[in-house]
Amino acid sequence: MLTLYHHPRTRSSRFLFLLEELGAPYEIHRIANIRRPYGSGAVDPENRHPHGKSPALKDGDVLVLESSALALYLTDKFTQNGIGPVVGDSHRGAYVSWLAYYAGVMEPAWMSAYMKWEVPRGTAGWVKTDEVMAFVNSTLEKSPFILGEKFSAVDILVATTFKMFLGSPILERTPLLESYVNRVTARPAFARAQARENG
Repeated sequence: MLTLYHHPRTRSSRFLFLLEELGAPYEIHRIANIRRPYGSGAVDPENRHPHGKSPALKDGDVLVLESSALALYLTDKFTQNGIGPVVGDSHRGAYVSWLAYYAGVMEPAWMSAYMKWEVPRGTAGWVKTDEVMAFVNSTLEKSPFILGEKFSAVDILVATTFKMFLGSPILERTPLLESYVNRVTARPAFARAQARENG
């Protein structure tokens, strides 16, 4: 049995969506407390994440941390519906590239924009959000999902992030992005995840 260490309305919410999409057996360990952006909150001693963050995933004796790693671990373990291309699949390279891009480029770009940090273009491993979005937009202009015609776990990471920020100062609401977010969040697994989140 998998255990998701989860705090509502955090990055772990997307893993309820992924677990529901995969049909994986799991239980939720609700984290009582997390650190808040302005210093409030505290670390829950029962949270398995070493920095008191959410999510963390326990699978027997295995502990998996960080969103991209959780997505890869789960889709490699539960391959039956093909939302994570396996080794040998022609989409595997794009899949692992987008998972790494999400963690190493997209998230730092949003954080830099939110905190109003100047990106040190010559030395940082990430870029400004306008460069990120040019890449994302050009990808979504060609196909309904990030990897092409088929939905994948990358779409869960990207679309749920866009859902949170769409229309905010750091992410312009456009018909292309709105239709993408709606396409991903219209999936029945998203509704089931929301019920688990709120229930």
